[in-house]
Order: sequence, then structure tokens, then C-alpha cells
Amino acid sequence: HALSLRHHTRNNCQTRPSTLAAVSGDWRTDRVDELRSLIKQAEPDVVEESKWRKPSNPDGVPTFSLDGLICTVETYKDKVKATFAKGASLKDPDHLFNASLDAGTRRAIDLHEGDELDADAFKALIREAVNANRS
Repeated sequence: HALSLRHHTRNNCQTRPSTLAAVSGDWRTDRVDELRSLIKQAEPDVVEESKWRKPSNPDGVPTFSLDGLICTVETYKDKVKATFAKGASLKDPDHLFNASLDAGTRRAIDLHEGDELDADAFKALIREAVNANRS
């Protein structure tokens, strides 16, 4: 099967999320917008909320829900991370999950600058997550 993600660069790892305001106009903002669009294409009734606001991240973390939490999308210095709340129980035939693989229930997709995301596979994962919320 084809690899869905290609890593071109891996800069310094930083685990603290950056605020979207601080990264406005860079690749991370574009990536968040792309993920938001794909999520809404996959599930038009999705509800987006911003949660966990704090001084270091005044914009909070975008969360996407439909019959329960689907995923969060966090912006870091070197990546954008889409974390699926019930990722461990989802079918991922295209092997998009590449982070939090040892976590009990969640799984994540780390996207670095230049990575390609299989849009159809990502939308299928979103639909799979909604189905898991409904079961």
C-alpha cells in the first residue's frame, strides 16, 4: 500500500502548542484550515468548538464533535497534530496514524511542513470516528 504521509523536514521538537495567532500566515495555519475543511466535507454536521484556553494559548484548541468528540487539532512549533479521541478503536487501512500509537484509546496524526495528507483517507477516518461515536 502507498504511504500516506511523507516526512521532508523534522525540526526541533517542541511539545508546547503555539497559538494560532502567533503562527498566522504560515504553513501551520494553512494546514489547520485544510484539516477543518476536510472534517466538514466528511461530516457537514460537525460542531467545532475552541477549548482549553489559557494564557499561553489564548485561542484554545479546536475540537470537532458529532455525537461525541471526534478529534482535536493542535498547532506546535514543528507540526500540526490531529488527535482522534477513540483512534485506537478505529480502522486505519491507510495507516494515517503516526503518533500516540501506544496510547490506550487515542491515536494521532502528526503533520510536519511539506507532509502530504491523503485527503480521502483522512475523510474516511473522520467518518469512521463518527460511526464509533454512534455505536
